[in-house]
Amino acid sequence: MTRTMKELADFLDCTLEGDGSAQVSGVASPASARAEDLIYVESPRHLDRAAASAARCALIAPGVSLPGKVLLRSANPKLAFARAAEWLIPPAPVARGIHPTALIAPSAQLASGVAVGPYAVIEEDVQIGAGTEIGAFCFLGRGARLGTGCRLYPRVTLYAGARLASRVILHSGTVIGSDGFGYVAGDGKHWKFPQAGEVEILDDVEIGANTTIDRGSLDRTQIGAGTKLDNLVHVAHNVSIGKNTVIAAQTGISGSSLIGKNVSIGGQVGVADHCEIEDGAVIGAQAGIPSGKTVRGGQFVWGTPARPLDKFKKQYAWFSRLPELADRIKKLESRILEK
Repeated sequence: MTRTMKELADFLDCTLEGDGSAQVSGVASPASARAEDLIYVESPRHLDRAAASAARCALIAPGVSLPGKVLLRSANPKLAFARAAEWLIPPAPVARGIHPTALIAPSAQLASGVAVGPYAVIEEDVQIGAGTEIGAFCFLGRGARLGTGCRLYPRVTLYAGARLASRVILHSGTVIGSDGFGYVAGDGKHWKFPQAGEVEILDDVEIGANTTIDRGSLDRTQIGAGTKLDNLVHVAHNVSIGKNTVIAAQTGISGSSLIGKNVSIGGQVGVADHCEIEDGAVIGAQAGIPSGKTVRGGQFVWGTPARPLDKFKKQYAWFSRLPELADRIKKLESRILEK
């Protein structure tokens, strides 16, 4: 989609400097940009690359000079650039129309503008909101509910009764509503504990490829509005995640843990059962949160078991010196024995 810089300035509420009729139709890095692409500059150290770029137009922070370009000034150029990209390059459709190979139960209810790709299966009593797109080979189990404007990429699976609000994005291989890992030991075997609860994904959630979210055992698993989950994340039964939380790849969250809003969790974090991570906490990559632990709001923790970042750094510094300290102790012991 082609826009003028004046249109972009109005859309982004930015200050325009230069020719407002200059046209942009894409976004790119300075090195790969074409003349019609938009680039962005956050700090003076990136000015040389931006000045050498073929792009005519740039998003730039206040107080930074970039002669020869048409400029949009924003206090947060990266955010403005992301919004511009979404406007200039809308995502390609996942599906168009209803493909003849799709299997749709007669009792399913599809609102206007719903698209269903090849070989998708939509079972009984499924309800799909207007403008939602269902990719090829997706499976929507009986009684599933989807709001408006959702996008399910190919091979997404929704178990029976799964609930998605509006504008939810599920990438390929995502599984929503699978049974949780709940068993009771007795009589020499493991008995399956009921996994009969619900799973609910609220507005504007995006979930990466091959991520799994289990239904509640007796209650509900819930993902809060605006939350973003990376690829290969596992969310167990009865977990609740608040609004606008971000969770990086290969993180596992065990049953009945509570994650607050605006939490940031790094890659490969392990959260044991019945933990609570309060609002605004930051969990460093590969941290381990033991069963029942509470991470207080706004804390930055790291390590296994997770501890406040300053404490972890001090302990890690001593840990790295252990070989040297061991040599010193051996020498001291030898001296004591000699005497």
